[in-house]
Amino acid sequence: MEDIRNILKNKILVLDGAMGTMIQQYKFTEEDYRGEQFKDFKVSVKGNNDMLSITQPKAIKEIHAKYLEAGADIIETNTFSSTTIAMADYKMEDFVYELNFQSAKIAKEVAKEFTEKDPSKPRFVAGSIGPTNRTASMSPDVNDPGFRAVTFDDLRVAYKQQVEALIDGGVDVLLIETVFDTLNAKAALFAIEEIKAERKIDIPIMLSGTITDASGRTLSGQTAEAFLISVSHISLLTVGFNCALGAKQLTPHLEVLAQKSDLAISAHPNAGLPNAFGEYDETPEMMANQIEEYLEKGLINIIGGCCGTTPDHIKAIADVAKGFEPRRVDSKK
Repeated sequence: MEDIRNILKNKILVLDGAMGTMIQQYKFTEEDYRGEQFKDFKVSVKGNNDMLSITQPKAIKEIHAKYLEAGADIIETNTFSSTTIAMADYKMEDFVYELNFQSAKIAKEVAKEFTEKDPSKPRFVAGSIGPTNRTASMSPDVNDPGFRAVTFDDLRVAYKQQVEALIDGGVDVLLIETVFDTLNAKAALFAIEEIKAERKIDIPIMLSGTITDASGRTLSGQTAEAFLISVSHISLLTVGFNCALGAKQLTPHLEVLAQKSDLAISAHPNAGLPNAFGEYDETPEMMANQIEEYLEKGLINIIGGCCGTTPDHIKAIADVAKGFEPRRVDSKK
């Protein structure tokens, strides 16, 4: 299969949409989450979407297929929280390898089916690596600013375990996403570089931060440019932003990346900002119209959706993206 790096030079690639939004439509019960393997598990697991790759693989496969049918070139594994650190909430640290391996295997099977149907449009799998629910840069205790709930090394070890399983399961790309703390991301990048050296492999890395509010900063206080500079020592396929903001609100931050970076740029915004009930109201047409501005300005190489987005959103985005050239990346730099 052609290398994603070559394809990216000539066309805008489409990333899939939200996994959680789609899983909610199944209205799974506690018993559904547990399945046969975890039917006697010691704690409640309802809401642990990542484990559905083990207990409800058919549903996860269906979701991947819907996004590929909608026009996605890249689907993400169902592994956003599949680290020992994040899985501690469900007492499922011992199942982290299986969670990642099975999720990657399912996604790869579906992607392969679609590629075989149409070899002119190869489909890729991105191993989704979330930020965990801990932060290495800040204290969770206002009375003890020096305290840290997690260390850099804790994160490095957890990410290394996740990434090894994702690679074993067959992912084509690694996607470190929703980065709210760059130190967490650096631990993930460090772990990946260790694995690349140990296995003598070269796997492309996408890195996507999240701007958390109107100040235009990440949760750990960095502007878009500062975030970019902090991670520029690593060879990346793309740098970009996802989550927290809708497409319109994300535009100025993508413009900063486009001006300051010689990397390809990705974006997968939410379907607008959440309403009073935490739901996302932007229709596929509304979102696609806003994303058209990215395309007209030449800001983007990979485009997709985050919270609230569905296959209909991805189809609308893919249809708009067809008419545009990707952002030009200066290969001389």
